[in-house]
Amino acid sequence: MDYKNITVAGSGVLGYQIAFQAAFHNFKVTVYDINDEILEKAKAKFSTMSAVFKRDLNATDAQLEVAFANLRYSSNLAEAVKDADLLIEAVPENPSIKKDFYQKLVKVAPEKTVFATNSSTLLPSQFAEVTGRPSKFLALHFANNIWINNTAEIMGHPATDPEIFKDVVAFATAIGMLALPLKKEQPGYLLNSLLVPFLSAATSLVANEVSDPQIIDKTWMKATGAPLGPFAIIDVVGINTVFNINKMASEASGDPLKIKATKYLKENFIDTNKLGVSTGEGFYKYPNPAYKKDDFLS
Repeated sequence: MDYKNITVAGSGVLGYQIAFQAAFHNFKVTVYDINDEILEKAKAKFSTMSAVFKRDLNATDAQLEVAFANLRYSSNLAEAVKDADLLIEAVPENPSIKKDFYQKLVKVAPEKTVFATNSSTLLPSQFAEVTGRPSKFLALHFANNIWINNTAEIMGHPATDPEIFKDVVAFATAIGMLALPLKKEQPGYLLNSLLVPFLSAATSLVANEVSDPQIIDKTWMKATGAPLGPFAIIDVVGINTVFNINKMASEASGDPLKIKATKYLKENFIDTNKLGVSTGEGFYKYPNPAYKKDDFLS
């Protein structure tokens, strides 16, 4: 791997985290977004990130100074990618937006630049041709809060060059990730292929009035030793995200239980704006949820 210059396209929830993580590990990083106003907001997020890195990683002032020195910003796509060895795309999770981005990108990116999508639900084969360089295109997906949940799932498509794949695995390791290569395309990668059915099963148990969220969480935590139960995880992930997954699944399958679970989430949480940690209430109330209390499993 000979990557030195990284461009991150999109400074949203994961984009700015990826950029700061790479800069912290001494890669030169250019943050691209569609206008300077959004980039100014990204700069404010980086200031917050530095405090988080101090708290969670014991990062020193010297290390953080290096990270900030490694960051550049541009709302001009051609300028943003002119030196890029690797571009990580973190634009909104919408196929038409992503295709439009790649159509513009391929016109201005150097031949050397490898393209990686951070998409969590879409497959690289859906965009491979529109990138104009299918052999140099693959998926590189990060979990939220990447400095702690430091996983990077690397997923190619049938035309991805195996050497490019190896290079991206090496890059993920170089920025402090646990690199998790997939042998072939899989919707949901590894993590979500495991997590989504788990959360859906928990939601169905409640919607079908088998038990209640706290009892289900207690069951999982006590029986497995896990620090969180499924409903605590749903609050962290965001109830709106789990609702949307359930809604798509119910529409695709027509399963009465999935339809019932979707209705339950909508009426009790979506319509009342109880979306989890982000709104201060979901299945639990924050900042002091019941599952964190010493007697929760008593």
